This record gives sequence, C-alpha cells and structure tokens, in this order.
Amino acid sequence: RPALTLEQLEGVTTASTFVLDQPRCTFKDYGNAVIWLVVALDKEISNFNNSAGPGTPETAFQSFPGSVSAYMTLNATLDSYPCPKPAGDITVLRVGSETSCAKDASRPTCNGPLPGPGPYRVKFLALEGSVPVAETVWSKSITLRTAKSPSSIPTAGSGHSAGMIAITAILSILLAILLAALVATLVFCGSDSCGSSTFSKPESVTVRRYNTHHVYDQPAARL
Repeated sequence: RPALTLEQLEGVTTASTFVLDQPRCTFKDYGNAVIWLVVALDKEISNFNNSAGPGTPETAFQSFPGSVSAYMTLNATLDSYPCPKPAGDITVLRVGSETSCAKDASRPTCNGPLPGPGPYRVKFLALEGSVPVAETVWSKSITLRTAKSPSSIPTAGSGHSAGMIAITAILSILLAILLAALVATLVFCGSDSCGSSTFSKPESVTVRRYNTHHVYDQPAARL
C-alpha cells in the first residue's frame, strides 16, 4: 500500500504536494513493466479503469478533477526502483512538484500541483505496453494542508496590535522631539553663539590718588 513517507523531511504535505515512499521491491517480478502512479480523489477511486491508458484524454492531469476522475503520472522503469534499497538513500516521490506543465495539454502525464486539499488516494500500476500486469492497493486518504483564512489573521483592531501602534506613536513623538532639539542646537551654533569663545585681556584700571586740600591748606583749627 502506498503511504506518505516516514523520512524526516520538510513539507511531507503542503497545500499542493505530498511525498510518498517509492515502491521498492513491489514489482520485482515485472522487469519489463513501466510503473505509473495513479492519483484520484478519494470518492472517485471506484470510477478508475486500469485499462485507461496513460497520456490519454481520460487520464490527463489538465482535466483533473473536472472531467477526469484520476490521472496517471511519474512513470518509471524498475531501474529507477532498485531492490533492495541502497543503505542511506532517501527514496521518495514528491507528487505535485511540476508547475511548468500544469496547463500544457501536450503534457497529459504532468506531475502538476494538486488542485485542492483533497482528500486523495493513490496507487501504483505496472503496465507492459498498454496491458496492466500488477498493481498495489489504494493508499489511505491523504489530505493536504489548507491556507489560513484571511479572516483568521489578527487585524490592527486587536488589542496586541493597538498596543504596538501606541508604542510606535510614542517612540515617533520622542524621536521627533530629539530631532527638533538637534536641529535647534545646530542652528544656534551656526550663528557663532556657541562652539567658540573669545577672551580679551581686561584693561588695567588706574586709581588716581586725590589729596584732601581742605585738610592740609587750612590752618589748624583753634580751640
């Protein structure tokens, strides 16, 4: 049964992709077969016909999930899935990783981004020519991640955001005051009123001596 990988990888499921383990040693008795991955919506697996050929309008990725209930992609020979698995190898398949061919009708087997969260189910199908010779069972349901709704994202009206706005406003006012003080200082200093000082030697002060003539010129007072 195909399954999501247990390897410690980032993004085992995303909004448009998921990662499977490769089918190692599953089809070892079918050396001439080409292994295809079949991807279907969970509710549509009973509508898939193994005789539907890959690359045909009834299995084209570009028509999934509208008029096509399941598409076929990621074809590989057994040489791509050696058995046993070499030690240390990360043997996975990322479903939905090709964006360049998603709308290219000439690439009906495109491994394009999945169109929604699903759920999906997958299986591997071995074909010799156009004849199905072996297959796995369908995987369990695989649901992709969904993007967060814009309505669930906190807006500026929330308490946390309002507090941040208040702090930002206060800091802006303080910064404006600081800049104003700096500009005023530069203007004041630009008028030669600060930054330099001129010192002059104080003039010497001459104190003239005066005699009180009325004391020396007048005769001594009589008693």
